Amino acid sequence: MSARKLVAGLGACAVLLAAAGCGGSAPSGAAGAAAGRDKGPVKIGALHPVSGAYAVDGQQMRRGARMAVEAINANGGIKSLGGREVELVAGDTQGKAEVGQSEAQRLISEGAVGMVGTYQSAVSTNVAVVAERNEVPFVMDVTASDEIFAHGYDYSFRVQPGSEVISVAAAKYLKEVSQQAGEPVKQVAFLHEQSDFGSGAAEAFAAAAEKLGIEVDPVISYDAATVSDLTAQITQVKASGADVLAVAGYYRDGLLAAKAINAVKPDLNAVWGVSNGAFDQPKFVTDVGALGERYFSTNYHFDAQDPQTRKLRAEYQRRYGAPMRTGAVLAYDAVQAIAAGVERAGGTDPVKVRDAIAASKVEPLTVGSGPISFAPNGDNENALPVLMQVQNGKVVQVYPQEKAEAEPNYSVTWRS
Repeated sequence: MSARKLVAGLGACAVLLAAAGCGGSAPSGAAGAAAGRDKGPVKIGALHPVSGAYAVDGQQMRRGARMAVEAINANGGIKSLGGREVELVAGDTQGKAEVGQSEAQRLISEGAVGMVGTYQSAVSTNVAVVAERNEVPFVMDVTASDEIFAHGYDYSFRVQPGSEVISVAAAKYLKEVSQQAGEPVKQVAFLHEQSDFGSGAAEAFAAAAEKLGIEVDPVISYDAATVSDLTAQITQVKASGADVLAVAGYYRDGLLAAKAINAVKPDLNAVWGVSNGAFDQPKFVTDVGALGERYFSTNYHFDAQDPQTRKLRAEYQRRYGAPMRTGAVLAYDAVQAIAAGVERAGGTDPVKVRDAIAASKVEPLTVGSGPISFAPNGDNENALPVLMQVQNGKVVQVYPQEKAEAEPNYSVTWRS
């Protein structure tokens, strides 16, 4: 056993012991024939929260994964396996880490050669442990936390840029955009949900901003699962004298932040999303209307300039009557990465599929600086954060210049 594997195994046991025990059973990933992997459709597991508080996003992502499977089959299936079709086997995490863990084990037992998911870092943390123990690849679509990739896991991959990459880009973009607007940022107040996702974003942003000479104070956290009003927190921001408010959170609390900002009207030059689950969503524009105008967001994003992405999103809109969010496009990309691994492996042994995923390059439909290509730690080394802004009721890419659809408007509506 390599040192990397040993670290991964110890980490896996530590987490599983805390959650449900770390038994000594043989990895089910090795039991390909027993799991039915060697005949019939090639099964790819999809784990998303399709019930509970995050169900709207989870449903989007499941649909994106399903559309990828349909595209693969329409294109002749897995050609190296004689055209075997791909089948999506899905699980509902309910937004709960322990449920995601048990659902991952179920999908593996049912023959999944790989899994995609999960939207929440806490859930992905548990699923990554299950994937590692069973030696089945897990390609994360939406998972911001970098902590998972510090364990040395061999079977974890990620399509989106990680929390630190997004946060560092957010600080860099803020400094450059504010300077170009003639109002260099001085002090940022950071509001974030308190789990690994939001806390990690805040810490990485603060570290990057301070290196750029930007003060970050105050840093305010809240419980995304229970919060119902953020007026007190935004009042604290107003009293701090900060000229920019950065926000890292999920969709529902993003709406609460927008409502509180509108009520308090702090003396800001910009509202700056960092890995924010709301500010770059078409539904956010619909739900808050003018309240969200000119909000910025640094995040992963579907490639608005890619004709294939536009075609996919148009088809989604036609089928489901709603805009296709970036999470769904990332789920589509993640399924494509696993399918490319099966194609390259020429078989359904998850260990060989894992090695093939690590060596594959897949053209993404999300913004990147090249094809999806995984670094030794499993991160997509070509994932690229982009700055977006709500302008005239639409979310548009505004920075960096090579990805921009419009010029950034560094201002807030209630001061101009």
